Amino acid sequence: MNSIKSVPARVLSRRGGHSLEAEREQFDKSQAISISKAINTQEAPVKEKHARRIILGTHHEKGAFTFWSYAIGLPLPSSAILSWKFCHVLHKVLRDGHPNVLQDCQRYRSNIRETGDLWGHLHDRYGQLVSIYTRLLLTKISFHVKHPEFPPGLEVSDEVLEKTAGTDVNNIFQLTVELFDYLDCELKLSESVFRQLNTSMAVSQMSAVQCRLAPLIQVIQDCSHLYHYSVKLMFKLHSCLPADTLQGHRDRFHEQFRSLKNFFRKASEMLYFKRLIQIPRLPESPPNFLRASALAEHVKPVVVIPEEAPEDEEPENLIEISTTSTTEPQITSDLFEQTFGPPNGVWDDRDAQIESLKKEVETLRAEMEKIKLEAQRYITQLKAQVNSLEGEVEEQRKQKQKALVDNEQLRDELERLQRVKQDSDRSQRLCAEAEKKANATEIRYTKLKEKHSELINTHAELLRKNADTAKQLTVTQQSQEEVARVKEQLAFQVEQVKREAEMKLEDQSMQMEQLRQELDARRDELEQAQRSLSHAKQAGVELSAQVDALHSEKEVLRRSVSEKECELLSTRGLIQEKELQLSQEADKATREIRELQGRLLEKSNQEQSLQQKLLDEQFGVLQETVREAQAILRDAMAKLDDPLHLRCTSSPDYLLSRAQAALECTDALEKGHAQYVASMADAAGLVGALALFAHLTGDTIVNGSATSHLAPTDHADRLTETCRECGQRSLEYLDQLKDRQRLGSAELGDVREALRGVLQLAQELRPKSLDIKQEELGDMVEKEMASTSEAIEDAVRRIEEMMSQARNESSGVKLEVNERILNSCTDLMKAIRLLVTTSTNLQKEIVESGRGAATTQEFYAKNSRWTEGLISASKAVGWGATQLVESADRVVLHTGKYEELIVCSHEIAASTAQLVAASKVKAEKSSRNLARLQECSRNVNEMAANVVASTKSGQEQIEEKDTMDFSGMSLIKLKKEEMETQVKVLELEKRLEGERVRLGELRKQHYVLAGGCEDAPEDGEARPAPAPRRGILKKPPIAQKPGLGEP
Repeated sequence: MNSIKSVPARVLSRRGGHSLEAEREQFDKSQAISISKAINTQEAPVKEKHARRIILGTHHEKGAFTFWSYAIGLPLPSSAILSWKFCHVLHKVLRDGHPNVLQDCQRYRSNIRETGDLWGHLHDRYGQLVSIYTRLLLTKISFHVKHPEFPPGLEVSDEVLEKTAGTDVNNIFQLTVELFDYLDCELKLSESVFRQLNTSMAVSQMSAVQCRLAPLIQVIQDCSHLYHYSVKLMFKLHSCLPADTLQGHRDRFHEQFRSLKNFFRKASEMLYFKRLIQIPRLPESPPNFLRASALAEHVKPVVVIPEEAPEDEEPENLIEISTTSTTEPQITSDLFEQTFGPPNGVWDDRDAQIESLKKEVETLRAEMEKIKLEAQRYITQLKAQVNSLEGEVEEQRKQKQKALVDNEQLRDELERLQRVKQDSDRSQRLCAEAEKKANATEIRYTKLKEKHSELINTHAELLRKNADTAKQLTVTQQSQEEVARVKEQLAFQVEQVKREAEMKLEDQSMQMEQLRQELDARRDELEQAQRSLSHAKQAGVELSAQVDALHSEKEVLRRSVSEKECELLSTRGLIQEKELQLSQEADKATREIRELQGRLLEKSNQEQSLQQKLLDEQFGVLQETVREAQAILRDAMAKLDDPLHLRCTSSPDYLLSRAQAALECTDALEKGHAQYVASMADAAGLVGALALFAHLTGDTIVNGSATSHLAPTDHADRLTETCRECGQRSLEYLDQLKDRQRLGSAELGDVREALRGVLQLAQELRPKSLDIKQEELGDMVEKEMASTSEAIEDAVRRIEEMMSQARNESSGVKLEVNERILNSCTDLMKAIRLLVTTSTNLQKEIVESGRGAATTQEFYAKNSRWTEGLISASKAVGWGATQLVESADRVVLHTGKYEELIVCSHEIAASTAQLVAASKVKAEKSSRNLARLQECSRNVNEMAANVVASTKSGQEQIEEKDTMDFSGMSLIKLKKEEMETQVKVLELEKRLEGERVRLGELRKQHYVLAGGCEDAPEDGEARPAPAPRRGILKKPPIAQKPGLGEP
């Protein structure tokens, strides 16, 4: 951490035995080792001894050539940690290295920029830090190259700062902006580092955290100096420019002050910084730049780097920066001689120094061990806390996972039960169908059994009839009829059995077909028996054969029926088992469904409670917002009767804009209210609209009160009462929002009426001079610029006429004084004419670049505020030129005073500065016309100063000085003259004080009128009326009476 200034000097031994090449080789080797050890991929901070050796090397060779020769060979794109440590070492080298390091680094700007751009496109934590750090280094190099008066260490005296800033307000303004940009880069790096540390919940004693924190030591050193210089320049700017012009500078400084204070607070709380750097404390509030005496209260923040012992027992290789003449040759010893001393055994007082350093190293090592033990204990405790927290997190994660798994299981189980229920319903349907089929089969079986019995009976009857037929041939006809009837019955029975077998018993279809064939054959045989009675016996035999076939068929049918009965019994057993299983599954499913229904009911109850809780929370947020809005409105209404607010003023135009914004905000509030009434679970729209409504309405009331302070009595009373009524109506509306019963019926009609009343009064209070049509603004600008040019041309002609007249009417000293004054006035008029021409060109450039497709008049109408500023500035320049010519004419004719000419010169300088500022508002920074305009402004200031100087010198030449000879006066007379002189002095002082008070009141009234004509400032804040300058009202010291003993 130590800079080169804190390194103790050591006398270097010199030996002529080594060549310069060996010394150079040894030096390069030592630098390479130090750079490789300092810049590596280990996530640990850069060791101080390696960085110190690199810095000493830059002083040894008076530059950073060796450092960059090794640095450009480092694989920076391969590791973000390597790039981060490279930026850290480069920052230290820039701060503490040789002054020529800055120029060497300027040549390698492209390498630094490429490294930052590379890591800026990657989503790496160190990469983002590297990108920000490279931008800081580039800004640092550019600033110090542009301003060589500031060394990279930023340590300059206040005299050097004043000299660098100069007296030109433009230079001070630009330097302040550059310092702000510089400080922004430093603070952005610190914020990025702390943001990453907060994200990872890091401990400052960990090496990975120290690797990020180490560069912030240089950032703290830079920020302390930049803050001090910014404060100095801000006070200087406020002494030269109006406070309204610097409002943006003040806002930016206040934001940087808060960031810097927060940065110093966080750093001072870390154990890592406490032993390495003493961080200064900033004041509780930023400096008040509007009060010039606050500069004396400012205290420069001082950063103290404590002395550190070496990190090992090996002594450091130190060098002495010689202050002798540069022409004297300087011979340095090599590293071996610096470390081990001269080879001839001659030792100097370095032995005692080494011994003392060793003792200090031992002491520091013991202290370091204690610190390590304490840090280890802290680390152990923190690890235990981290482990416990990780255990809790893991337990919470497991519970969450278990809950998710249970939820998924319940969902799967519910789906499975639904499928089981569907399957059970399907099985029940199938069971019912099977029962129906079994019943139908049983019915068919019964019918078949009955038919079988009928067949058996029929067969026995046929046998008997056959015997009767054989015995009784005479009754053949009756037998044939009976056979035919039996045949018909058999055919009918066979057909019926066939139909039943075809429907459900496919295996019996063939048998039935055979039976039908046999019956057909029997029918044929019977027909043959009818045709021939002689063959009756043969037919009886055939019938016996047929009966045998029917017996066999009966057996087949009996077997098939028995098989069908077995199948039916097995089917019934399966159906019963299936029914039992389905009933058990149905009972289980019923129980599970009831359990799931209970869980679903519990979940629904929880959801209802959460929904009610959400509604209550949303209503609570709305109530808090309403209370805050009421507090804002009550605070604004309190300003109406606050005597301290009487000095605050505002313009009717700004009040008009605030009231219009508040009136427009009521639409969004009404929309948000309707949305909340429709859905009370979301109050975001109503809360946001309420906050905006409260701020805009409060701002309208405050600015209405401030506007009434400059309004006529009647309008002021009406405006105050209208603002109070607006606040009261708004509070009544907010009271309705606090009640659940009245919330839905809240209306904004009365609030809108009150705001419209404020709008109407603001419109009535607008100055009549601003009632210019916006279409005429463009023509007015051109006319005013043209009239200003004509006034300047006329002033030049009049000065030339006065010059010729003075040469004709005067001679000698008076002629010389008049010529010098008129010549300076002529130069001033020429400079003003050039400034007006340049301003006209810049104005045309602004109009052409900004109007787009619109016309010039439309552009001027769109930017009416800027246009009115240009018109006012042009009028002021033309009026100042005319007054200067008239004052010069009176001075040449000896009817005027030289002081008038001086005041006119100052007024012209101020008017041209106003014109430049008005033209600069919308111009681009890179515009050439803007640069020419700034140069012309500086030239006008110089010419005005020349007029003042020539006027004062001419006044001194012309006015006669009375010699004061008091040698002939007595003591009493001297005493009398002294008393009379003191009386005159007191009278003149009283008169001077009265005139100063009058001047202050005139300026105050001028500011008030200017504020009424030119409208409120851009930020729109109601601010108190400017008080007279303290420098004007300051009373000069009274002359003291000299003692008698003085000569």
